[in-house]
Amino acid sequence: MSTQLHMQVQVNDDGVFSRRSFLRTVAAGAAGLGLMPTLAAHAQELRRRQMACILLFMNGGPSQFETFDPKPGHTNGGPTQSIQTAVNSIRIADSWPTVAREMGSIALVRSMNNREGEHQRATYLMKTGYLPVGGVRFPSIGSLVASEIGPRDFDLPQFVQIGGGGLGGAINNGFLPMQYAPFRVGNPNQMPANTTLPGDTSRTRFDRRLGLMQDLERDFAESGGEARVTDHRAHVNGAANMVRSPRLQAFDLSRETAATRDRYGRGAGGFGGGGAFGQGCLLARRLVETGVTFVEVGMGGWDTHQNNFDSCRTLSAQSDAGFGNLVKDLRERNMLERTLVIWMGEFGRTPRINANNGRDHYPRAFSIAMAGAGIRGGRVLGSTSDGGNDITNRPVGVSDLFCTICHALGIDPRKENQTPIGRPIRIVDGGNAVRELF
Repeated sequence: MSTQLHMQVQVNDDGVFSRRSFLRTVAAGAAGLGLMPTLAAHAQELRRRQMACILLFMNGGPSQFETFDPKPGHTNGGPTQSIQTAVNSIRIADSWPTVAREMGSIALVRSMNNREGEHQRATYLMKTGYLPVGGVRFPSIGSLVASEIGPRDFDLPQFVQIGGGGLGGAINNGFLPMQYAPFRVGNPNQMPANTTLPGDTSRTRFDRRLGLMQDLERDFAESGGEARVTDHRAHVNGAANMVRSPRLQAFDLSRETAATRDRYGRGAGGFGGGGAFGQGCLLARRLVETGVTFVEVGMGGWDTHQNNFDSCRTLSAQSDAGFGNLVKDLRERNMLERTLVIWMGEFGRTPRINANNGRDHYPRAFSIAMAGAGIRGGRVLGSTSDGGNDITNRPVGVSDLFCTICHALGIDPRKENQTPIGRPIRIVDGGNAVRELF
């Protein structure tokens, strides 16, 4: 029997044995062989690795020409100039001095491509790995990562989303359980609302109220509402644990020095044009340091159909401070090796500058940046033509990106989750991890 199981184990495209692939292969026969305790222990070992992911999502589609693939001297490049980075062979747009200093820890992918040029569909694809399909609500990458590697006994939300959903709208836990839905923080400069007990309510009284509510829910569950009660209890219990947790102070940026907050970039409330993005990056660092598995920080304003160059210069300065200092702090605190940082948007901008001095939607070729969790910094993957119209080397698709994220975090991309109607859905459908980045 064990020989048969061994023969069924598959290696990946590079001939590397995958522990996660092994688990998936033998899961069906594990119970009969008495292996379930072993598999559960292995899953727990993966959770104890305390890997984390921070997604910096640039809502609207940032211009690759004004960020990480500038084309100075070419008509399509416009007035944007490039600057030298800490890596002699890499130059980026001149509004990114902080990221330039950290380039030794950051890898650029200049050959990213997306099939969709409409905000909502493109954002959905870049955050779930799937296009919208009627009848199936796919979970966001944050929910997937939290469900796979987030510890089960943690008393803060495992997926925190800072800032709004942007032009693509909010993308939630989909068909995954409610405990993997994002906990949303509108303004990182303020503590989350409704997370402290009223002044006249003791901890004992609070616990009694929770017990009473559970008694009332039990009657409803026994009358046919069990599924709804399960979701509601997960939501309420998560909120109650958070309110009572000493880790809640991780959300309090006033505990950071003024100098640290200044480094990340101060901003008025709101994320429409960047605003508090830098403080959101600082909050993300505090959260993963406390044990949160996935944090998404959104920054809007990148839909630069008009006045692209002035707008991008302002937006880049805000994003540069947050992104660059986040990588710097994670590295100096020895957290970068267990924290994957991704900077991306839903697509790029057109090489051609339009009549309004702007750039339009362009999913055919754009840039993203990654750091940490085994990503080898100080390198560029892929390239575009002189005018930025086409990818000339090593194209990377959305499925490839998702497989790369899974590889960095120790997740099996081919694992299947079940929808409520029993339909199996892979975490990633197709694609391969970009091994050159590691």
